[in-house]
Amino acid sequence: MDKKVVGLLGGGQLGRMFVEAANRLNIQVNILDAAKSPAKQISSHEGHFEGSFKDPEAIEKLSKTCDVVTVEIEHVDTQILEKISSQVAVEPSWKTIRMIQDKYAQKEHLQEYNVATAQSIPLAGATTEDLEKVGEQIGFPFMLKSRTEAYDGRGNFPVKSSADFDAALKALGSRPLYAEKWANFKAELAVMVVKTKDGVLAYPTVETVHEDSICKLVYAPARNVSKKVLEQAQELAKKAVACFWGKGVFGVEMFLLDDDSLLINEIAPRPHNSGHYTIEACPISQYDAHLRSILDIPIQQSELRIREPSIMLNILGASTPESAVQIAERSIAAGVGASIHLYGKGDSRANRKMGHMTLTAPTMREAEKAMQPLLDITDDVRGRESKPLSDSKPTGQAKDAVVGVIMGSHSDMPVLQAGINILKTLNIPFETHITSAHRTPDWMSEYVHGAMPRGIQVLIAAAGGAAHLPGMAASHTAIPVIGVPVKPTIGDGTDSVLSILNMPRGVPVATVGVNNSTNAALLAARIVGLKEGQIQKALIEYADKSTAEVMEREAAMNEQGWDAVFEQWHGAAKK
Repeated sequence: MDKKVVGLLGGGQLGRMFVEAANRLNIQVNILDAAKSPAKQISSHEGHFEGSFKDPEAIEKLSKTCDVVTVEIEHVDTQILEKISSQVAVEPSWKTIRMIQDKYAQKEHLQEYNVATAQSIPLAGATTEDLEKVGEQIGFPFMLKSRTEAYDGRGNFPVKSSADFDAALKALGSRPLYAEKWANFKAELAVMVVKTKDGVLAYPTVETVHEDSICKLVYAPARNVSKKVLEQAQELAKKAVACFWGKGVFGVEMFLLDDDSLLINEIAPRPHNSGHYTIEACPISQYDAHLRSILDIPIQQSELRIREPSIMLNILGASTPESAVQIAERSIAAGVGASIHLYGKGDSRANRKMGHMTLTAPTMREAEKAMQPLLDITDDVRGRESKPLSDSKPTGQAKDAVVGVIMGSHSDMPVLQAGINILKTLNIPFETHITSAHRTPDWMSEYVHGAMPRGIQVLIAAAGGAAHLPGMAASHTAIPVIGVPVKPTIGDGTDSVLSILNMPRGVPVATVGVNNSTNAALLAARIVGLKEGQIQKALIEYADKSTAEVMEREAAMNEQGWDAVFEQWHGAAKK
Protein backbone atom coordinates (compact mmCIF):
# COMPACT_ATOMS: atom_id res chain seq x y z
CA MET A 1 0.00 0.00 0.00
CA ASP A 2 1.10 3.58 -0.57
CA LYS A 3 1.77 5.97 2.27
CA LYS A 4 -1.23 8.23 1.72
CA VAL A 5 -2.83 9.61 4.87
CA VAL A 6 -6.59 9.99 5.25
CA GLY A 7 -8.11 12.82 7.28
CA LEU A 8 -11.45 11.97 8.91
CA LEU A 9 -14.00 14.51 10.18
CA GLY A 10 -15.74 12.71 13.04
CA GLY A 11 -14.64 9.83 15.20
CA GLY A 12 -17.90 8.07 16.12
CA GLN A 13 -18.86 4.46 15.44
CA LEU A 14 -18.71 4.84 11.66
CA GLY A 15 -15.24 6.31 12.01
CA ARG A 16 -14.27 3.44 14.31
CA MET A 17 -15.22 0.81 11.74
CA PHE A 18 -13.53 2.85 9.01
CA VAL A 19 -10.31 2.87 11.04
CA GLU A 20 -10.57 -0.90 11.50
CA ALA A 21 -10.56 -1.26 7.70
CA ALA A 22 -7.65 1.17 7.33
CA ASN A 23 -5.62 -0.57 10.03
CA ARG A 24 -5.73 -3.83 8.12
CA LEU A 25 -4.05 -2.10 5.17
CA ASN A 26 -1.64 -0.13 7.37
CA ILE A 27 -3.14 3.16 6.20
CA GLN A 28 -2.99 6.03 8.67
CA VAL A 29 -6.19 7.90 9.49
CA ASN A 30 -5.89 11.30 11.21
CA ILE A 31 -9.11 11.97 13.13
CA LEU A 32 -10.60 15.30 14.16
CA ASP A 33 -12.91 14.75 17.15
CA ALA A 34 -12.95 14.56 20.92
CA ALA A 35 -10.04 12.87 22.70
CA LYS A 36 -11.84 9.67 23.64
CA SER A 37 -14.07 9.33 20.61
CA PRO A 38 -14.80 5.71 19.55
CA ALA A 39 -12.51 5.85 16.51
CA LYS A 40 -9.55 7.25 18.44
CA GLN A 41 -9.86 4.45 20.99
CA ILE A 42 -8.50 1.97 18.43
CA SER A 43 -6.01 4.25 16.69
CA SER A 44 -2.84 5.22 18.51
CA HIS A 45 -0.55 7.71 16.76
CA GLU A 46 0.38 11.41 16.93
CA GLY A 47 -1.55 12.54 13.85
CA HIS A 48 -4.96 13.05 15.49
CA PHE A 49 -6.54 16.43 16.26
CA GLU A 50 -8.67 17.19 19.29
CA GLY A 51 -11.69 19.40 18.85
CA SER A 52 -14.97 19.72 16.96
CA PHE A 53 -15.18 18.28 13.46
CA LYS A 54 -17.29 21.35 12.63
CA ASP A 55 -14.52 23.81 13.57
CA PRO A 56 -13.16 25.49 10.36
CA GLU A 57 -9.77 26.25 11.89
CA ALA A 58 -9.29 22.69 13.10
CA ILE A 59 -10.40 21.27 9.74
CA GLU A 60 -7.84 23.44 7.95
CA LYS A 61 -5.08 22.23 10.29
CA LEU A 62 -6.11 18.60 9.69
CA SER A 63 -6.09 19.08 5.92
CA LYS A 64 -2.40 20.03 5.97
CA THR A 65 -1.48 16.61 7.38
CA CYS A 66 -3.20 14.33 4.90
CA ASP A 67 -3.71 13.52 1.24
CA VAL A 68 -7.49 13.19 1.26
CA VAL A 69 -10.21 14.39 3.65
CA THR A 70 -13.45 12.45 4.12
CA VAL A 71 -16.40 12.67 6.50
CA GLU A 72 -17.99 10.34 9.00
CA ILE A 73 -21.10 12.50 9.09
CA GLU A 74 -22.35 15.05 6.56
CA HIS A 75 -23.16 17.77 9.13
CA VAL A 76 -19.90 19.68 8.63
CA ASP A 77 -18.85 23.14 7.46
CA THR A 78 -18.79 22.88 3.66
CA GLN A 79 -17.41 26.41 3.29
CA ILE A 80 -14.09 25.32 4.77
CA LEU A 81 -14.24 22.09 2.74
CA GLU A 82 -14.60 24.17 -0.42
CA LYS A 83 -11.62 26.28 0.68
CA ILE A 84 -9.26 23.38 1.42
CA SER A 85 -10.25 21.47 -1.73
CA SER A 86 -7.69 23.51 -3.69
CA GLN A 87 -4.86 22.01 -1.59
CA VAL A 88 -6.18 18.54 -0.65
CA ALA A 89 -8.70 16.08 -2.11
CA VAL A 90 -12.11 16.16 -0.40
CA GLU A 91 -14.15 12.98 -0.95
CA PRO A 92 -16.95 12.99 -1.61
CA SER A 93 -16.88 16.50 -3.04
CA TRP A 94 -17.86 19.44 -0.85
CA LYS A 95 -20.52 20.17 -3.48
CA THR A 96 -22.12 16.78 -2.82
CA ILE A 97 -22.00 17.19 0.96
CA ARG A 98 -23.51 20.69 0.74
CA MET A 99 -26.28 19.49 -1.54
CA ILE A 100 -27.14 16.51 0.64
CA GLN A 101 -27.06 18.54 3.87
CA ASP A 102 -30.23 20.29 2.71
CA LYS A 103 -32.71 17.47 2.23
CA TYR A 104 -35.05 19.54 0.10
CA ALA A 105 -32.17 20.65 -2.14
CA GLN A 106 -31.17 16.98 -2.33
CA LYS A 107 -34.66 16.05 -3.56
CA GLU A 108 -34.70 18.87 -6.10
CA HIS A 109 -31.32 17.76 -7.44
CA LEU A 110 -32.48 14.17 -7.83
CA GLN A 111 -35.62 15.24 -9.64
CA GLU A 112 -33.51 17.27 -12.10
CA TYR A 113 -31.83 14.00 -13.04
CA ASN A 114 -35.18 12.13 -13.31
CA VAL A 115 -34.56 10.09 -10.18
CA ALA A 116 -37.85 9.00 -8.60
CA THR A 117 -38.54 10.69 -5.26
CA ALA A 118 -41.63 11.70 -3.31
CA GLN A 119 -43.22 15.06 -4.19
CA SER A 120 -41.74 17.74 -1.95
CA ILE A 121 -42.73 21.35 -1.22
CA PRO A 122 -40.59 23.97 0.58
CA LEU A 123 -42.26 26.02 3.30
CA ALA A 124 -41.87 29.77 3.11
CA GLY A 125 -42.58 30.03 6.82
CA ALA A 126 -43.56 27.94 9.80
CA THR A 127 -47.22 28.78 10.37
CA THR A 128 -50.49 26.90 10.39
CA GLU A 129 -51.42 28.79 7.22
CA ASP A 130 -48.34 27.37 5.49
CA LEU A 131 -49.26 23.85 6.58
CA GLU A 132 -52.86 24.36 5.46
CA LYS A 133 -51.61 25.27 1.95
CA VAL A 134 -49.46 22.12 1.89
CA GLY A 135 -52.44 19.98 2.86
CA GLU A 136 -54.48 21.52 0.05
CA GLN A 137 -51.68 20.92 -2.45
CA ILE A 138 -50.54 17.36 -1.70
CA GLY A 139 -53.26 16.14 0.66
CA PHE A 140 -53.21 14.48 4.08
CA PRO A 141 -51.31 12.81 5.54
CA PHE A 142 -47.95 14.32 4.72
CA MET A 143 -44.54 14.30 6.36
CA LEU A 144 -43.16 17.55 7.70
CA LYS A 145 -39.36 17.48 7.61
CA SER A 146 -36.45 19.63 8.67
CA ARG A 147 -34.25 20.55 5.73
CA THR A 148 -31.07 20.29 7.82
CA GLU A 149 -29.60 18.48 10.83
CA ALA A 150 -32.07 15.59 10.68
CA TYR A 151 -31.26 11.90 11.21
CA ASP A 152 -32.74 8.73 12.78
CA GLY A 153 -36.24 10.16 12.53
CA ARG A 154 -35.25 13.34 14.38
CA GLY A 155 -36.52 16.28 12.40
CA ASN A 156 -39.55 14.48 10.98
CA PHE A 157 -43.18 14.84 12.03
CA PRO A 158 -46.16 13.01 10.47
CA VAL A 159 -49.06 15.41 9.85
CA LYS A 160 -52.23 13.36 9.57
CA SER A 161 -54.67 16.26 9.67
CA SER A 162 -54.93 19.92 10.62
CA ALA A 163 -55.22 18.77 14.24
CA ASP A 164 -51.46 18.00 14.12
CA PHE A 165 -50.39 21.50 13.00
CA ASP A 166 -49.63 22.93 16.44
CA ALA A 167 -47.71 19.87 17.61
CA ALA A 168 -45.72 19.73 14.36
CA LEU A 169 -44.74 23.39 14.57
CA LYS A 170 -43.84 23.07 18.23
CA ALA A 171 -41.51 20.19 17.39
CA LEU A 172 -39.94 21.60 14.23
CA GLY A 173 -40.98 25.23 13.87
CA SER A 174 -37.55 26.67 14.63
CA ARG A 175 -35.97 24.93 11.62
CA PRO A 176 -36.16 25.47 7.85
CA LEU A 177 -38.85 23.05 6.72
CA TYR A 178 -40.28 21.26 3.74
CA ALA A 179 -43.23 18.91 3.30
CA GLU A 180 -43.18 15.57 1.56
CA LYS A 181 -46.11 13.68 0.08
CA TRP A 182 -46.92 10.58 2.12
CA ALA A 183 -45.54 7.35 0.70
CA ASN A 184 -47.68 4.27 1.27
CA PHE A 185 -44.82 1.80 1.27
CA LYS A 186 -44.85 -1.92 1.98
CA ALA A 187 -41.14 -2.15 2.72
CA GLU A 188 -38.10 0.03 3.24
CA LEU A 189 -35.09 -0.95 1.17
CA ALA A 190 -31.51 0.27 1.07
CA VAL A 191 -28.52 -0.07 -1.22
CA MET A 192 -24.91 0.80 -0.44
CA VAL A 193 -23.37 2.37 -3.54
CA VAL A 194 -19.65 2.82 -4.25
CA LYS A 195 -18.59 5.69 -6.51
CA THR A 196 -15.06 5.27 -7.84
CA LYS A 197 -12.93 7.09 -10.38
CA ASP A 198 -14.01 4.46 -12.90
CA GLY A 199 -17.75 4.29 -12.29
CA VAL A 200 -20.53 3.32 -9.89
CA LEU A 201 -20.89 -0.07 -8.21
CA ALA A 202 -23.59 -1.37 -5.85
CA TYR A 203 -23.96 -3.83 -3.03
CA PRO A 204 -27.14 -5.99 -3.10
CA THR A 205 -30.49 -4.56 -2.04
CA VAL A 206 -31.33 -5.02 1.64
CA GLU A 207 -34.47 -4.64 3.72
CA THR A 208 -34.49 -2.32 6.75
CA VAL A 209 -36.95 -2.55 9.63
CA HIS A 210 -37.42 0.51 11.83
CA GLU A 211 -38.73 0.98 15.36
CA ASP A 212 -39.42 4.47 16.69
CA SER A 213 -37.96 5.79 13.41
CA ILE A 214 -34.60 4.11 14.18
CA CYS A 215 -33.23 1.23 12.14
CA LYS A 216 -33.48 -1.96 14.20
CA LEU A 217 -32.91 -4.80 11.73
CA VAL A 218 -31.33 -5.20 8.31
CA TYR A 219 -32.00 -8.29 6.17
CA ALA A 220 -29.48 -8.98 3.44
CA PRO A 221 -30.75 -9.67 0.87
CA ALA A 222 -34.22 -8.20 1.20
CA ARG A 223 -36.92 -10.82 1.82
CA ASN A 224 -40.07 -11.45 -0.19
CA VAL A 225 -38.95 -9.08 -2.92
CA SER A 226 -38.69 -10.25 -6.51
CA LYS A 227 -35.34 -10.50 -8.25
CA LYS A 228 -36.59 -7.89 -10.71
CA VAL A 229 -37.33 -5.36 -7.95
CA LEU A 230 -34.01 -6.08 -6.20
CA GLU A 231 -32.17 -5.29 -9.42
CA GLN A 232 -34.31 -2.21 -10.10
CA ALA A 233 -33.47 -0.90 -6.62
CA GLN A 234 -29.75 -1.32 -7.32
CA GLU A 235 -30.05 0.51 -10.64
CA LEU A 236 -32.10 3.33 -9.10
CA ALA A 237 -29.54 3.74 -6.31
CA LYS A 238 -26.66 3.83 -8.81
CA LYS A 239 -28.51 6.38 -10.94
CA ALA A 240 -29.10 8.56 -7.88
CA VAL A 241 -25.47 8.48 -6.72
CA ALA A 242 -24.12 9.02 -10.23
CA CYS A 243 -25.58 12.52 -10.32
CA PHE A 244 -23.43 13.68 -7.38
CA TRP A 245 -19.76 14.65 -7.33
CA GLY A 246 -16.72 12.91 -5.91
CA LYS A 247 -15.90 9.41 -4.73
CA GLY A 248 -16.81 7.20 -1.80
CA VAL A 249 -19.59 5.09 -0.34
CA PHE A 250 -23.18 6.35 -0.30
CA GLY A 251 -26.12 4.93 1.64
CA VAL A 252 -29.31 5.09 -0.41
CA GLU A 253 -32.62 4.55 1.39
CA MET A 254 -35.81 4.00 -0.58
CA PHE A 255 -39.46 3.01 -0.31
CA LEU A 256 -41.00 0.01 -2.05
CA LEU A 257 -44.59 0.98 -2.81
CA ASP A 258 -47.62 -1.30 -3.08
CA ASP A 259 -47.35 -1.42 -6.88
CA ASP A 260 -43.66 -2.47 -6.65
CA SER A 261 -42.46 0.95 -7.78
CA LEU A 262 -39.56 2.60 -5.94
CA LEU A 263 -38.94 6.06 -4.51
CA ILE A 264 -35.67 7.41 -3.15
CA ASN A 265 -36.13 8.53 0.44
CA GLU A 266 -32.70 9.85 1.47
CA ILE A 267 -29.03 9.59 0.54
CA ALA A 268 -26.10 9.68 2.94
CA PRO A 269 -22.66 10.58 1.46
CA ARG A 270 -20.84 8.11 3.71
CA PRO A 271 -21.01 4.59 5.14
CA HIS A 272 -24.41 3.88 6.63
CA ASN A 273 -26.14 1.84 9.33
CA SER A 274 -27.85 -0.28 6.67
CA GLY A 275 -24.43 -1.38 5.41
CA HIS A 276 -22.95 -2.77 8.65
CA TYR A 277 -23.84 -6.30 7.52
CA THR A 278 -21.15 -6.05 4.83
CA ILE A 279 -18.40 -6.54 7.44
CA GLU A 280 -19.29 -10.21 7.89
CA ALA A 281 -21.44 -11.00 4.85
CA CYS A 282 -19.39 -9.64 1.93
CA PRO A 283 -15.82 -10.08 0.64
CA ILE A 284 -15.12 -6.42 1.41
CA SER A 285 -17.10 -4.22 3.79
CA GLN A 286 -18.59 -0.81 3.07
CA TYR A 287 -15.67 0.65 5.06
CA ASP A 288 -13.11 -1.18 2.92
CA ALA A 289 -14.98 0.06 -0.15
CA HIS A 290 -15.02 3.67 1.08
CA LEU A 291 -11.30 3.58 1.81
CA ARG A 292 -10.47 2.01 -1.53
CA SER A 293 -12.65 4.36 -3.54
CA ILE A 294 -11.25 7.60 -2.07
CA LEU A 295 -7.66 6.31 -2.46
CA ASP A 296 -8.21 4.87 -5.95
CA ILE A 297 -7.48 1.31 -4.85
CA PRO A 298 -9.23 -1.08 -7.30
CA ILE A 299 -12.64 -2.58 -6.45
CA GLN A 300 -14.43 -5.30 -8.37
CA GLN A 301 -18.20 -5.70 -8.44
CA SER A 302 -17.75 -9.35 -7.39
CA GLU A 303 -16.25 -8.12 -4.10
CA LEU A 304 -19.57 -6.50 -3.18
CA ARG A 305 -21.64 -9.71 -3.33
CA ILE A 306 -23.32 -11.32 -0.33
CA ARG A 307 -21.55 -14.59 0.49
CA GLU A 308 -24.60 -15.91 2.35
CA PRO A 309 -27.79 -14.42 3.82
CA SER A 310 -27.35 -12.25 6.91
CA ILE A 311 -29.29 -10.27 9.51
CA MET A 312 -27.95 -7.23 11.35
CA LEU A 313 -29.50 -6.18 14.67
CA ASN A 314 -28.72 -2.80 16.21
CA ILE A 315 -27.86 -2.75 19.91
CA LEU A 316 -29.89 0.22 21.14
CA GLY A 317 -29.43 1.57 24.61
CA ALA A 318 -32.01 1.45 27.39
CA SER A 319 -32.47 3.64 30.45
CA THR A 320 -29.66 2.00 32.44
CA PRO A 321 -26.02 2.90 31.68
CA GLU A 322 -24.89 -0.75 31.39
CA SER A 323 -27.76 -1.95 29.17
CA ALA A 324 -25.68 -2.35 25.98
CA VAL A 325 -23.07 -4.42 27.81
CA GLN A 326 -25.83 -6.58 29.24
CA ILE A 327 -27.22 -7.20 25.77
CA ALA A 328 -23.76 -8.10 24.45
CA GLU A 329 -22.93 -10.44 27.36
CA ARG A 330 -26.25 -12.28 27.18
CA SER A 331 -25.98 -12.53 23.38
CA ILE A 332 -22.52 -14.08 23.63
CA ALA A 333 -23.83 -16.55 26.22
CA ALA A 334 -26.62 -17.56 23.81
CA GLY A 335 -23.92 -19.23 21.72
CA VAL A 336 -25.47 -18.70 18.28
CA GLY A 337 -22.29 -17.38 16.67
CA ALA A 338 -23.18 -13.73 16.18
CA SER A 339 -20.45 -11.19 15.44
CA ILE A 340 -20.86 -8.47 18.07
CA HIS A 341 -19.59 -4.91 17.68
CA LEU A 342 -19.63 -2.49 20.62
CA TYR A 343 -18.79 1.09 19.74
CA GLY A 344 -17.06 2.32 22.89
CA LYS A 345 -19.54 5.15 23.39
CA GLY A 346 -19.66 4.97 27.20
CA ASP A 347 -22.92 4.80 29.11
CA SER A 348 -26.05 3.71 27.34
CA ARG A 349 -28.97 6.04 26.79
CA ALA A 350 -32.45 5.21 25.58
CA ASN A 351 -32.43 4.50 21.80
CA ARG A 352 -28.76 5.44 21.46
CA LYS A 353 -26.90 3.22 18.97
CA MET A 354 -24.37 1.44 21.16
CA GLY A 355 -23.38 -1.39 18.85
CA HIS A 356 -24.69 -4.01 16.49
CA MET A 357 -24.51 -7.74 15.88
CA THR A 358 -24.62 -9.70 12.65
CA LEU A 359 -25.47 -13.32 11.88
CA THR A 360 -24.85 -15.12 8.61
CA ALA A 361 -26.28 -18.49 7.61
CA PRO A 362 -26.70 -20.65 4.49
CA THR A 363 -30.36 -19.58 4.29
CA MET A 364 -32.41 -16.66 5.55
CA ARG A 365 -34.61 -19.12 7.44
CA GLU A 366 -31.60 -20.35 9.41
CA ALA A 367 -30.43 -16.78 10.02
CA GLU A 368 -33.88 -15.83 11.35
CA LYS A 369 -33.94 -18.85 13.63
CA ALA A 370 -30.51 -17.99 15.06
CA MET A 371 -31.30 -14.28 15.43
CA GLN A 372 -34.59 -14.75 17.30
CA PRO A 373 -33.03 -15.34 20.77
CA LEU A 374 -30.78 -12.28 20.28
CA LEU A 375 -33.79 -10.17 19.40
CA ASP A 376 -35.55 -11.51 22.50
CA ILE A 377 -32.55 -10.58 24.67
CA THR A 378 -32.33 -7.08 23.19
CA ASP A 379 -36.03 -6.39 23.69
CA ASP A 380 -35.97 -7.82 27.21
CA VAL A 381 -33.12 -5.57 28.35
CA ARG A 382 -34.80 -2.56 26.73
CA GLY A 383 -38.14 -3.37 28.34
CA ARG A 384 -39.83 -3.99 25.00
CA GLU A 385 -42.24 -6.73 24.01
CA SER A 386 -40.33 -9.12 21.80
CA LYS A 387 -41.95 -10.20 18.56
CA PRO A 388 -41.12 -13.11 16.26
CA LEU A 389 -39.03 -12.19 13.27
CA SER A 390 -41.37 -11.90 10.31
CA ASP A 391 -41.60 -14.85 7.99
CA SER A 392 -39.26 -14.98 5.02
CA LYS A 393 -41.51 -17.37 3.11
CA PRO A 394 -43.86 -16.45 0.26
CA THR A 395 -47.46 -15.80 1.28
CA GLY A 396 -49.61 -18.92 1.22
CA GLN A 397 -46.68 -21.35 1.37
CA ALA A 398 -45.29 -23.52 4.13
CA LYS A 399 -43.38 -21.45 6.67
CA ASP A 400 -40.31 -23.68 6.77
CA ALA A 401 -40.39 -25.14 3.24
CA VAL A 402 -37.27 -27.14 2.36
CA VAL A 403 -38.62 -28.68 -0.87
CA GLY A 404 -39.88 -26.64 -3.80
CA VAL A 405 -42.27 -28.38 -6.22
CA ILE A 406 -42.62 -26.65 -9.57
CA MET A 407 -44.58 -27.59 -12.67
CA GLY A 408 -44.89 -26.22 -16.15
CA SER A 409 -48.70 -26.32 -16.17
CA HIS A 410 -51.64 -26.94 -13.89
CA SER A 411 -52.26 -30.10 -15.93
CA ASP A 412 -49.20 -31.62 -14.21
CA MET A 413 -50.86 -31.48 -10.79
CA PRO A 414 -52.42 -35.01 -10.89
CA VAL A 415 -48.99 -36.48 -11.67
CA LEU A 416 -47.44 -34.69 -8.70
CA GLN A 417 -50.19 -35.63 -6.24
CA ALA A 418 -48.57 -38.94 -5.26
CA GLY A 419 -45.29 -37.18 -4.48
CA ILE A 420 -47.07 -34.44 -2.56
CA ASN A 421 -48.72 -37.13 -0.43
CA ILE A 422 -45.29 -38.61 0.33
CA LEU A 423 -43.98 -35.20 1.46
CA LYS A 424 -47.03 -34.79 3.68
CA THR A 425 -46.62 -38.29 5.12
CA LEU A 426 -42.99 -37.59 5.98
CA ASN A 427 -43.85 -34.14 7.43
CA ILE A 428 -41.53 -32.38 5.00
CA PRO A 429 -42.46 -28.70 4.57
CA PHE A 430 -42.84 -27.82 0.90
CA GLU A 431 -44.08 -25.10 -1.43
CA THR A 432 -45.64 -25.42 -4.89
CA HIS A 433 -45.54 -23.12 -7.90
CA ILE A 434 -46.58 -23.12 -11.55
CA THR A 435 -43.79 -21.73 -13.69
CA SER A 436 -43.09 -22.54 -17.31
CA ALA A 437 -39.62 -22.53 -18.85
CA HIS A 438 -41.20 -21.28 -22.09
CA ARG A 439 -44.26 -19.20 -21.18
CA THR A 440 -42.93 -17.56 -17.98
CA PRO A 441 -39.13 -17.71 -18.23
CA ASP A 442 -38.57 -14.57 -16.14
CA TRP A 443 -40.79 -15.81 -13.31
CA MET A 444 -39.11 -19.23 -13.48
CA SER A 445 -35.65 -17.64 -13.21
CA GLU A 446 -36.77 -15.33 -10.40
CA TYR A 447 -38.25 -18.16 -8.35
CA VAL A 448 -35.31 -20.54 -8.78
CA HIS A 449 -32.74 -17.84 -8.00
CA GLY A 450 -34.53 -17.02 -4.75
CA ALA A 451 -35.16 -20.61 -3.65
CA MET A 452 -31.86 -21.33 -1.89
CA PRO A 453 -31.67 -18.06 0.12
CA ARG A 454 -35.18 -18.79 1.46
CA GLY A 455 -34.18 -22.26 2.69
CA ILE A 456 -35.23 -24.53 -0.19
CA GLN A 457 -32.83 -27.48 -0.29
CA VAL A 458 -34.25 -29.50 -3.22
CA LEU A 459 -36.39 -28.71 -6.25
CA ILE A 460 -38.81 -31.20 -7.83
CA ALA A 461 -39.62 -30.08 -11.37
CA ALA A 462 -42.32 -31.79 -13.44
CA ALA A 463 -42.62 -31.26 -17.18
CA GLY A 464 -43.81 -33.10 -20.27
CA GLY A 465 -43.19 -32.79 -23.99
CA ALA A 466 -39.90 -30.95 -24.46
CA ALA A 467 -39.54 -31.08 -20.66
CA HIS A 468 -37.16 -28.14 -20.40
CA LEU A 469 -38.23 -26.97 -16.94
CA PRO A 470 -35.97 -29.25 -14.84
CA GLY A 471 -32.89 -28.43 -16.88
CA MET A 472 -33.58 -24.70 -16.98
CA ALA A 473 -34.16 -24.70 -13.23
CA ALA A 474 -30.86 -26.51 -12.65
CA SER A 475 -29.03 -23.92 -14.73
CA HIS A 476 -30.15 -21.17 -12.33
CA THR A 477 -29.30 -22.74 -8.97
CA ALA A 478 -26.75 -24.84 -7.10
CA ILE A 479 -29.31 -26.90 -5.16
CA PRO A 480 -30.30 -30.40 -6.41
CA VAL A 481 -33.06 -30.61 -9.02
CA ILE A 482 -35.12 -33.76 -9.54
CA GLY A 483 -36.92 -34.00 -12.86
CA VAL A 484 -40.26 -35.78 -13.22
CA PRO A 485 -41.05 -36.60 -16.88
CA VAL A 486 -44.78 -36.21 -17.50
CA LYS A 487 -46.51 -38.40 -20.11
CA PRO A 488 -47.83 -36.07 -22.82
CA THR A 489 -51.08 -36.50 -24.75
CA ILE A 490 -49.06 -37.84 -27.68
CA GLY A 491 -46.41 -40.49 -27.06
CA ASP A 492 -45.36 -42.51 -24.04
CA GLY A 493 -43.13 -39.91 -22.34
CA THR A 494 -39.82 -41.27 -23.63
CA ASP A 495 -38.98 -37.93 -25.25
CA SER A 496 -39.49 -36.19 -21.91
CA VAL A 497 -37.24 -38.70 -20.14
CA LEU A 498 -34.47 -38.22 -22.68
CA SER A 499 -34.79 -34.44 -22.58
CA ILE A 500 -34.23 -34.41 -18.82
CA LEU A 501 -31.53 -37.10 -18.90
CA ASN A 502 -29.44 -35.56 -21.64
CA MET A 503 -28.42 -32.37 -19.89
CA PRO A 504 -24.99 -30.97 -20.82
CA ARG A 505 -22.05 -31.41 -18.47
CA GLY A 506 -22.18 -28.96 -15.61
CA VAL A 507 -25.98 -28.88 -15.37
CA PRO A 508 -26.97 -32.10 -13.57
CA VAL A 509 -30.60 -33.13 -13.12
CA ALA A 510 -31.67 -36.27 -11.30
CA THR A 511 -34.35 -38.07 -13.34
CA VAL A 512 -37.06 -40.49 -12.26
CA GLY A 513 -39.47 -42.53 -14.35
CA VAL A 514 -42.43 -41.19 -16.30
CA ASN A 515 -45.12 -39.82 -13.95
CA ASN A 516 -43.17 -41.20 -10.97
CA SER A 517 -43.46 -38.31 -8.53
CA THR A 518 -43.37 -40.85 -5.67
CA ASN A 519 -39.71 -41.59 -6.32
CA ALA A 520 -38.99 -37.89 -6.81
CA ALA A 521 -40.43 -37.13 -3.38
CA LEU A 522 -38.55 -40.02 -1.75
CA LEU A 523 -35.28 -38.92 -3.35
CA ALA A 524 -35.89 -35.35 -2.17
CA ALA A 525 -36.57 -36.71 1.31
CA ARG A 526 -33.28 -38.63 1.30
CA ILE A 527 -31.37 -35.48 0.31
CA VAL A 528 -33.02 -33.32 2.96
CA GLY A 529 -32.72 -36.14 5.48
CA LEU A 530 -28.93 -35.93 5.37
CA LYS A 531 -29.21 -32.75 7.47
CA GLU A 532 -32.62 -33.29 9.08
CA GLY A 533 -32.60 -36.17 11.54
CA GLN A 534 -36.38 -36.24 11.93
CA ILE A 535 -36.89 -36.64 8.20
CA GLN A 536 -34.34 -39.45 8.04
CA LYS A 537 -36.17 -41.18 10.87
CA ALA A 538 -39.49 -40.75 9.04
CA LEU A 539 -37.94 -42.27 5.90
CA ILE A 540 -36.82 -45.32 7.81
CA GLU A 541 -40.30 -45.71 9.26
CA TYR A 542 -41.78 -45.33 5.78
CA ALA A 543 -39.47 -48.02 4.40
CA ASP A 544 -40.28 -50.32 7.33
CA LYS A 545 -43.99 -49.82 6.68
CA SER A 546 -43.53 -50.62 2.97
CA THR A 547 -41.65 -53.78 3.90
CA ALA A 548 -44.42 -54.79 6.28
CA GLU A 549 -47.07 -54.27 3.60
CA VAL A 550 -45.19 -56.51 1.14
CA MET A 551 -44.76 -59.24 3.72
CA GLU A 552 -48.48 -59.07 4.56
CA ARG A 553 -49.27 -59.57 0.85
CA GLU A 554 -46.85 -62.45 0.72
CA ALA A 555 -48.51 -64.11 3.70
CA ALA A 556 -51.97 -63.63 2.20
CA MET A 557 -50.85 -65.17 -1.10
CA ASN A 558 -49.42 -68.20 0.67
CA GLU A 559 -52.52 -68.59 2.82
CA GLN A 560 -55.31 -67.91 0.29
CA GLY A 561 -53.72 -68.83 -3.04
CA TRP A 562 -53.34 -67.00 -6.35
CA ASP A 563 -56.95 -66.98 -7.51
CA ALA A 564 -58.38 -65.67 -4.25
CA VAL A 565 -55.97 -62.79 -3.82
CA PHE A 566 -56.14 -61.85 -7.52
CA GLU A 567 -59.89 -61.49 -7.20
CA GLN A 568 -59.48 -59.57 -3.96
CA TRP A 569 -56.78 -57.21 -5.15
CA HIS A 570 -57.69 -56.71 -8.82
CA GLY A 571 -61.39 -57.40 -8.98
CA ALA A 572 -61.27 -60.10 -11.63
CA ALA A 573 -60.77 -63.85 -11.70
CA LYS A 574 -57.74 -65.30 -13.36
CA LYS A 575 -58.43 -66.14 -16.98
